[in-house]
Amino acid sequence: MALHHRAFLFLWTIAWLLATVAAQPESSISYFENLPARLFFFDDSTTAIYQDIVKGNVHISEDEGKSWKRVEEVPEGKAAMVIEHPFDSRVAFILSKGKTHYRTIDRGKTWQAFDMPVPPAMVARPLSFHSDTSKWGYILYQGLACTGSGWGSLCYDETYYTTDAFGGDAKLLLSDTSRCQFAHSSKDFKHEAHSDLIYCVAFDKAGDSTGHTLASSRLFSSTDFFESDKRVEDLGIGKNARGVVAFAIVSKFAVVAMKDLSEGSNGDMLLYVTVDTKSWAQARFPHASSARLRENAYTIVESTTHSLAVDVLSHDQTAIGTLFVSNSNGTFFVESLPDTNRNDMGYVDFENIYGIEGVGLANVVANAKDVEARRATKQLQTRITFDDGRTWSRLKPPAVDNEGDKIHCSPDDEDCSLHLHSVTLPHNFGRVFSSPAPGLVMGVGSIGDYLQPYEECDTFLSVDGGIHWQMVRSDAHKYEFGDQGSILVTVNDEEVTQSVSYSTDFGKTWKSYDFGTPMRARILTTVSDSTSQKFLLVGQIPKRAQKVKGRFGVVFLDFKTLDRRKCADSDFEEWFARSSTHECLMGHKQSYRRRKPDADCYVGEKFQDPVPNEDPCPCTDEDYECDYNYIREGGKCVPAGPEQIPPNVCEDPRKTYLGSSGYRKIPGNTCDSDRGIEKDKKVEKPCSDAQPAEGQVIHQTSEFPSAVIQYAYFRSSTVILVRLADNSIWQSPNEGYTWSRLLPDETFVAFYHHTFSDDRAYLITNKNKFYYTTDTGESWLPITTPTVPNTFGLPVLHFHPTNSDYLIWTGQVGCEGFGENCRVEAQYSLKHGRDWTPIDSYVRNCAWARDSELLVDPNQILCESYKNKEGNQRSFGLENPLELIAGTQFYSKKTKLFDHVVGFAKFSEYLIVAEYQAARQSLDIQVSLDGRNFAPGEFPPTMRPEQHAYTILESSTKSVFLHVTTSEPPAPYWGNILKSNSNGTYFGLSIDNVNRNDAGYVDFEKVVNLDGIALINVVGNPQEAPLTRRKLLQTRITHNDGGSWKPLPPPSHDSQGNRYACDTTKCALHIHGYTERYDARATYSTPSVPGLLMAVGNVGEYLEAYDQSDTFLSRDAGFTWEEVHKDAHLWEFGDSGSILVMANDEGPTDHVMYSTDEGLSWREYKFTDERIRVKAIVTVPSDTSRRFILMGYYPRAKNSAVAVHIDFSALVKRKCVLDVDDPNHDDFELWSPSEQRTEQCLFGKQVLYHRRKRTANCVVGDQKKDEARIEKHCACTESDFECEFNHERNEDGKCVLVPGLKPRDPDAAGQCRNGEDYWYELTEYRKIPNSACEGGERRDRGKAHPCPGIRGHGAFFWLMMLFIPVAFAALVGYWYYRRNGYSRGAIRLPGGDNGLRYSGGSGVMDTLASVPWYLLGIAGIAYEWVVDKVDSLAMRFRGRGGYRNLPVDEDAQILRFEDEE
Repeated sequence: MALHHRAFLFLWTIAWLLATVAAQPESSISYFENLPARLFFFDDSTTAIYQDIVKGNVHISEDEGKSWKRVEEVPEGKAAMVIEHPFDSRVAFILSKGKTHYRTIDRGKTWQAFDMPVPPAMVARPLSFHSDTSKWGYILYQGLACTGSGWGSLCYDETYYTTDAFGGDAKLLLSDTSRCQFAHSSKDFKHEAHSDLIYCVAFDKAGDSTGHTLASSRLFSSTDFFESDKRVEDLGIGKNARGVVAFAIVSKFAVVAMKDLSEGSNGDMLLYVTVDTKSWAQARFPHASSARLRENAYTIVESTTHSLAVDVLSHDQTAIGTLFVSNSNGTFFVESLPDTNRNDMGYVDFENIYGIEGVGLANVVANAKDVEARRATKQLQTRITFDDGRTWSRLKPPAVDNEGDKIHCSPDDEDCSLHLHSVTLPHNFGRVFSSPAPGLVMGVGSIGDYLQPYEECDTFLSVDGGIHWQMVRSDAHKYEFGDQGSILVTVNDEEVTQSVSYSTDFGKTWKSYDFGTPMRARILTTVSDSTSQKFLLVGQIPKRAQKVKGRFGVVFLDFKTLDRRKCADSDFEEWFARSSTHECLMGHKQSYRRRKPDADCYVGEKFQDPVPNEDPCPCTDEDYECDYNYIREGGKCVPAGPEQIPPNVCEDPRKTYLGSSGYRKIPGNTCDSDRGIEKDKKVEKPCSDAQPAEGQVIHQTSEFPSAVIQYAYFRSSTVILVRLADNSIWQSPNEGYTWSRLLPDETFVAFYHHTFSDDRAYLITNKNKFYYTTDTGESWLPITTPTVPNTFGLPVLHFHPTNSDYLIWTGQVGCEGFGENCRVEAQYSLKHGRDWTPIDSYVRNCAWARDSELLVDPNQILCESYKNKEGNQRSFGLENPLELIAGTQFYSKKTKLFDHVVGFAKFSEYLIVAEYQAARQSLDIQVSLDGRNFAPGEFPPTMRPEQHAYTILESSTKSVFLHVTTSEPPAPYWGNILKSNSNGTYFGLSIDNVNRNDAGYVDFEKVVNLDGIALINVVGNPQEAPLTRRKLLQTRITHNDGGSWKPLPPPSHDSQGNRYACDTTKCALHIHGYTERYDARATYSTPSVPGLLMAVGNVGEYLEAYDQSDTFLSRDAGFTWEEVHKDAHLWEFGDSGSILVMANDEGPTDHVMYSTDEGLSWREYKFTDERIRVKAIVTVPSDTSRRFILMGYYPRAKNSAVAVHIDFSALVKRKCVLDVDDPNHDDFELWSPSEQRTEQCLFGKQVLYHRRKRTANCVVGDQKKDEARIEKHCACTESDFECEFNHERNEDGKCVLVPGLKPRDPDAAGQCRNGEDYWYELTEYRKIPNSACEGGERRDRGKAHPCPGIRGHGAFFWLMMLFIPVAFAALVGYWYYRRNGYSRGAIRLPGGDNGLRYSGGSGVMDTLASVPWYLLGIAGIAYEWVVDKVDSLAMRFRGRGGYRNLPVDEDAQILRFEDEE
């Protein structure tokens, strides 16, 4: 080679090397002693903040982290918190633990001190800001004020406000607050409210030494900083808007979390939502049993501007949830994704992809069943949605790894998917997967069936918004996006390293840069909008490599030195977001201007966020939702009732008007209706369809082609299902106003409503298929079953009380033809029928052991299973024993409980088994409270159910009522009612000769919602009836839970003012009971009006025939009665008693009678010209509607049916007013069941209920009454006792020993088991289990004897027992405070945090937060914890282990419980 050629080559090589060196990134390092608690950039600036919370210092860098200095204006060690202004990037605050704080208004260049009256409150973000940039100085400050000192101090929160960013003195806004926030504090929450509107969660009265009660927590609002305008937000429910736990503004929604404090509730949380600050609505969730909102058990996750997303803890034992997505106004939710992964702090593996509407990633627990049942390790799988949570799919993995080698499985296989670590296991600041770089998504994960541990994962990248993925780095790496994605940076997150990798071509190729200092990477970040080419890497430096003071290094990385040119217009392309199958969302396509992957240039548009382009799409069905007053049914929007129209529009009912089509465009939707469908166009309607004027009643008649044989409402809904004799099912979404036939091609044999879930129902076909709904009938979906439904008369479906997806299906196999091996088989599903697992065959009844009050193992299944499993099951008799099998872990571990049973039943907290004793051919009743351990029921010797049938009656007052048949054919049926003690083991006679029918049903009915009041019919001629075959019935009532029974007092005159012919002492009111009803649900009483009863009967010595009876009413729970109308009538209660409806029940009729004053006066409404035989009057189960359905038929066509919808909604428009503070000026009264009694107490207490005044002409509607309250506890009297075991009442009403029997053993050890001081000899009486009486005459106690045991300890023992809890109180309180974030309950809402977490100022870590509602002192917390522990500790000192804290009669044989592991 020539010399000059060699020289040229040498010079070219030198030039190339110099260029290569010059093209390297630049770096520098700064040292700190501690990791930052906050590390963030001021928005759209190069200034960064580094908060060292350990040292109490704040450092600032004005060159993107290249150099740092401490904020000198803040004294050393005083910085406790740094909060940046979210709407003004110039402003930030440094708060101390004291009263002096610091402000900057120039991005940290200078800081000014300001003083506050109180230190900041112990919440994550004590400052709240106004979103209007012209009011940047409007700030709320939450502080902690204390009175007293030491252990006697009382602390509470106060909120102050400033309008000049603390330039002047702040003013007190409100005391006793737990959170205050401007209504204008989110740019997405757009409304027309006053610009200074403030919401505060606060207590309506000052707390005392014990703190506040949750019942006093309310949501207040003001438009003048609470100077003169202070309003209580009633949330549309009036005075019951109390128990407010939290308030937050999420996207375009304001959300209030409120604890349900109503009587009988489980303490669930209620969500109320508004989009305009004017009208609030309760958020409705499907299948409420598994989606119950509980404290610290739901999380409002990242939400879009058109829907709210909430993840609800759905498993009792493990952190597994269900994701729900709302409609456009945040009130109705649908299930989006089951089995979502959560952690114990409430954080959920869910994140939306930044900047791309509708795309999100979530992790689900694939083995949720094993995790819940066996505490197995979670196996996580990742799912992605492109349509805002409507559908989810797996992540398809790349075919090759980052080295080009094939992966270990086929990407087309379902069990070969990509799974990514998410929110619950954060490894960096900011968002987990994405950034403002359009379409670029990164994650650490693994390929296979489920997600591997973080250290066994690799790093993956998608450049098209999650549609396609590639493995870009082996091992787990931290990653960050810069310069709108033109630079990607990663650093190894598994080991010490001194280099980073970077890519400038969207991950196709990677280069490495050595920054010279080994460290274990902790944080990799850049400016919040990812538009810079500079990055910060924070790492922990190994001791051997520490050259200067500081264990942590901040490496400044500058990639601007890569010597790339600035991009030109030709270097950009239009990139369309979302997949091709989901291009349009909310009516438009979305695209970004993005640098081409192979363009070797930098964008250089620093602090300019990418702006999406939106191209409208033609409108489709998905762009519309149901208009107001319309509801969805079968994919269509149908009217909820007559449409409301403006006044004077329909003065002539024969004309028409332009009304709603039933649809409206989803708010925020931008679709083009000219190019698509226009579903919201007004339509012409007849005025007769509009809502009538006030005072008018309307009706709508619908005819069915066949007789009605089954009907039922969805609970808490206006949707009703009807099954006809021709095996068709019809549905009405609007209380019978309109009807539609469901699935006309199917033959249905039954339908079931989910026992524990208000909006689930199941339509059973005659094949191996059923249809289900989880949205109250809006849609019905098919599920294949393993067998056809059984025809043995057994329930086909059994439901789980705490998990709505758990089903048991009971079908039949081999029953075709002669059916030699015809048998019943049971299967269970944990995925709502998506797959089935066999339980057992040749069974009669398989059910979940757990019930709503029987709180046993939730995974246990009980089966009645035949011992010999062969042959035709229909032919089995007593020769083939029916065993009772208990199967834990979903029947995988089986235990035989009994060798031969007749059956089992669950009532309240009792599991009752009828055991057959073959040797003596008799029955034993076994009772359990835990589903594992049983105690035999003890009966009076003359009343054992050995040769008799028995019926278990309703049990809701800590006792079991049992009807034992004592008279059987050829004599008429009747029997005795026995009542147990509180755990169902000892039965005594309550009353004899109680009527029953041939099917075993008994004339026994309890008054709804009033404990201890029941009505029965007894046989008044037990000596003659066996001879005459005719029972003469008499009615009896008890007001002390069966302790004593009395006749019903007759009214003095009838409905026409005449005196009754029967006026002797033998005369009483007698009413027809349960055994005669066409519809067993037509009860005497109503849940919506305490004490109101209606019945059909007569005044005389005995009950007359039904068609010789009249209609009666009681307003005081049966103490007094009045006749309201002649003849027998059907009746129904509406609108909490504000309207009563009756229809003649003795023959066809053309009218109904209605009353708005509880029977004082009646009016007629004619609904037909052709008379109808009405068989039932139906309304919503809660009796709170003014719409009714008459079910019946025309006499000319008895094989068809007719349903008449009658609407009284327009009768009166005025809403009833409840004012508990001024009860003399509202529409409600306080009533007690004891008002008409000589005794002022019922069950040892006087209880007051709110109910509408009889003459108040108003609509109760959804107005919640104040919950029943106990006015006082009373001294024990005669009515609080009943006869002891083996005793009965004599003619004088006294309890005496049954001749020939002995008193029961007093069981001294049992009486002393719960730490009592004395045990007592037994008397003829025992206390009624449900009585709460205190003191007074204790008829159940004989001579007293001291209990043995720990009472013998001396004074020193008790001194130490008192000292130990106090000594540990402070320590325990500190632990509890650190563990629980100083709060009694926590709801995951935006606006706070539980403890210290890394935060980068943007992303999901800031939006998922914990808002405490109730701040307690440490001593209070410690006391609560110690009380709990000492209580359980004391149980161990009481002589026996292995017992739960079980309420037990003093005289009872206890049911043993094994301690749970």
